[in-house]
Amino acid sequence: MTRYDVKRELRQCYAPTNTDWALVDVPAQQFIAVDGHGDPNTSADYARAVEALYAVAYTIKFSSKRALGRDFVVGPLEGLWWSDRPEVFTARDKDAWNWRMLISQPGWVTDDLIEEAKQTALAKKNLPAIADIRRETLHEGTSAQLLHIGAYDDEGPAIARLHHEYLPAHNLRMSGHHHEIYLSDPRRTEPAKLRTILRQPVRPAS
Repeated sequence: MTRYDVKRELRQCYAPTNTDWALVDVPAQQFIAVDGHGDPNTSADYARAVEALYAVAYTIKFSSKRALGRDFVVGPLEGLWWSDRPEVFTARDKDAWNWRMLISQPGWVTDDLIEEAKQTALAKKNLPAIADIRRETLHEGTSAQLLHIGAYDDEGPAIARLHHEYLPAHNLRMSGHHHEIYLSDPRRTEPAKLRTILRQPVRPAS
């Protein structure tokens, strides 16, 4: 059985090598998603949401393999981040952040399969945040993207460079939420070696 792996199928979106901003065309994808607000380092809601998201993602994987004969690699954790005040990201004012955590799903995963997996996961684990998980379709299209190597709190200069240099120089403006894809496990990787994809959907400014 060949396993679907989004990192392999969409290499331009999940395996960039450029460490400065460059444009990429991101196709439509489906995810399981859960929303929240606040500092991800200190918010209990964030920790519970991520735990629930992984519980459902792995249940979908095993259900798909068993019922459909179609296996896949569970994708990396991803996050959309936004605020009414964009400057909170360069200032790292995390208490003001809104977030939507995501895990990509193959196209054959249906709403019914997701709902069934939620019920199965909830029966096995007492994780109330499972009830808040939903299917999300995202089509970002043209986006500025780079690979950031280092601590999450060191992303500020790259984001400032995007806002104040790259976008004006290319006559672009933001058209969606700031997007991050976490390629490293922070529990097992020292901060200086963390690999994170930073992405910002854009469109012409004029």
